[in-house]
Formats: sequence, structure tokens, C-alpha cells
Amino acid sequence: MSSDPWGRVDETGTVYVRTADGEQVVGSWQAGSPKEALAYFERKYEGLVVEIGLLEKRVKTTDLSSKDAQTAIGHLREQIDAHHAVGDLDALRARLDKLVELVEARREERKAQRAKQSDEARHAKEALVVEAEELAQSDQWRVAGERLRSLVDTWKGLPRLDRKSDDELWHRFSHARSAFSKRRKQHFAQLDAQREEARKAKERLVAEAESLSGSTDWGPTAARYRDLMTEWKAAGRAQREHEEDLWNRFRGAQDVFFAARSSVFAERDAEQAENLKLKEELAGEAEKLLPVTDLKASRAAFRALNERWEAIGHVPRDARPKVEGRMHTVERALQEAEETEWRRTNPEARARAAGLTGQLQAAVDKLKGQAEQARAQGNTAKAEKLERELEGRQALLDQALKGLQEFGG
Repeated sequence: MSSDPWGRVDETGTVYVRTADGEQVVGSWQAGSPKEALAYFERKYEGLVVEIGLLEKRVKTTDLSSKDAQTAIGHLREQIDAHHAVGDLDALRARLDKLVELVEARREERKAQRAKQSDEARHAKEALVVEAEELAQSDQWRVAGERLRSLVDTWKGLPRLDRKSDDELWHRFSHARSAFSKRRKQHFAQLDAQREEARKAKERLVAEAESLSGSTDWGPTAARYRDLMTEWKAAGRAQREHEEDLWNRFRGAQDVFFAARSSVFAERDAEQAENLKLKEELAGEAEKLLPVTDLKASRAAFRALNERWEAIGHVPRDARPKVEGRMHTVERALQEAEETEWRRTNPEARARAAGLTGQLQAAVDKLKGQAEQARAQGNTAKAEKLERELEGRQALLDQALKGLQEFGG
């Protein structure tokens, strides 16, 4: 007979293990000495110790699911309850009991974490919906359209909520996008209609201008051409593919008439040469207004120069494009300066830029906090995902801040 603190082998070769409930039969051993029998079943016990240790480590350091952990614990408990090992089986049961408690605690932690993530996702999606609904009323078609596309990408990166909540929020989000698209489509359809009306009006003006180009009734015809020019400016712009061709025909018809008039009134050549000299001088004065430093003063000075210009009269046809081009260059520079000033002082655009910057700054701050929290909790994957999203938001914020600086804000 052989024994140790946790088991023994009787004279018949039966192996026993000692437990809190008394001795339990482990098995029968006939192949060797009692000492070898105890050693064999002690190794069985050490195997259980190793398995429990590995399971404890997996529960503590990996994302092993509660269900899988409970299954593994049950399997080990069955082996312990079968009493096929010699050792402190009660201690192993106690370790498994503690492990069950740990698994349950981890399950509750994960449940709370999922609830928190779901709540954060809900708030994020609600914020996207609110912003989309605001953008749906915007008339800034390009900027708002790009922002809505960006919101869709953000939405796709967020986890799903419960089906009912997710569907309701998505319905509102999708409806806002559809409403914006409908308004934008209506706007451009109306714009197309206006340009088509302008094209038809200019077609009529071109037809009349061409019918007058052969007239020799110099005074009344010239007056009518001036009226046609006024009507042309009031008609608005036609479609881009038609505007230049119509304008070339319109101006071409006038050129034919005025060229004929010039040939008939050859004695006016000297006068036109003098007109050219005067206009060149005015163009030179106008060019001194550049670069524009005082918009108001430059605009007033150019207006005065232009009035003198209009009062001078015609110049030789071959010289007109060059001298007029000089004045047009100054005029375009003034228009660009006016547009720049308008954009800089436009309170609505400033407010939108400031509002967007504020929203982006809030989003960046929130993502930073979430990423730091994820790092602190050891959730590297989530932290990296948040940091990638943070880089995108930061880039948008930098761009928005740059735009805001253009307003001087």
C-alpha cells in the first residue's frame, strides 16, 4: 500500500483521492508499483492545474467570449468531478468558482461597454441627422453637397444601433439628403429655364442686329444698335455653349454696320484717330489704378474715366480690341477686388465658416478624448480607428480654419 497527502493505493491496486467529502475512487492500477500509480494520477492533476491556469490567463488577457469561457469551465469541472486525478481537487473547484465570477464580471463590463458605445453611436448619429437636416435648407449647393457626402462616410463608420432606432435615424438622414437634392435640382432647373429664355431673347436681338447691319440710315440705326445693346445686357446670360456664339454674331452685325458707316464717312478717320489717342491716354490713367489698394476710390476714379471714355466716341476698328482690352483688364481687376471684398465682409458666409469650424473643433476634441480613453483602457484597435478618424477631422478643421482666416476671423 502507498499514499501521499492527497491520495493512496490499497493492496488491491485501487487508487483513491482525498476530498472534503471523503475519499473518492480515482481508478485501478495493475501495471506497476503503487508509487507509479500515484505519480501517474498526480500528473493528471498537474495537467488540470495547467489547463485552469491557461484558461484564467485567456479570460484575463484576451477577448474570449463569456459563452466559450463557461463551456471551458464546465469541461474542466466535469474532469475534476470525475475524480480521475490525485491532488487538491477542492482547490481546483475553488479556482473554477472564482473564474466563473471573473467571467461574469467581464461579461457585465463588456455589456456596459457595448451600452456605452451604443449610446455614443446614437448621439453621433443624432448629431449627423441634425446637421443633415440643417444642410437640407442650404443654398450653398456645392459646399452643402460635399458636406452631406462627408456625413454619409461618417455615418458608415459608426456602429449600428438597434434596428428600430437605426432605421428611424437613417430615414431622417436620408430624407434630409433627398430634400436637399430635390431643392438643388429645382434650382438648377429654374436656372436652366432662365438661361433658355435669355438665349431666345438674344436670338431675337441677334436676328434684328443682323437685319440692320446693311442699313445706310446711319443715325437711327446706330441709335437702335445702342438700344439693342441695352436689351442684350438686360436679357441675362444664356447657356455657356451659346453665349459666346450669340455675342460674336451680335457684335459682328454691329461691326459690319459701323465699318460700312466708317467707310462712307472717311473724313471721320482723323477724328477716330484722335479718339484712339484720347482713349489710350485714358487706358493709361486707368492702368495706374492697379494694383487696387483703395477699392472705393479706385472704383470712383474708374467710373469717371469710363464716362469720359464713353463720351469720346469710336476709334479705328483694328485698334479697338487692344485699347478696349486694356480698359477691360482694369475693369476685371476692380470686379475681382469687389468680389474679394464682398466675400470677406459677407456676414452669412462668415457665420457659416465660423459655425463649421466650431462643429469640426468639437468633433476633433471629442475624438481625441475617445482615443485617449480607448488607449487608457488598453483597447488599441479602437484607439487606432478613432485616431484615423481624428486625422480626417483634423484635416477638415485645418481647411475650415484657413477659410475662416480669409474673412479676417
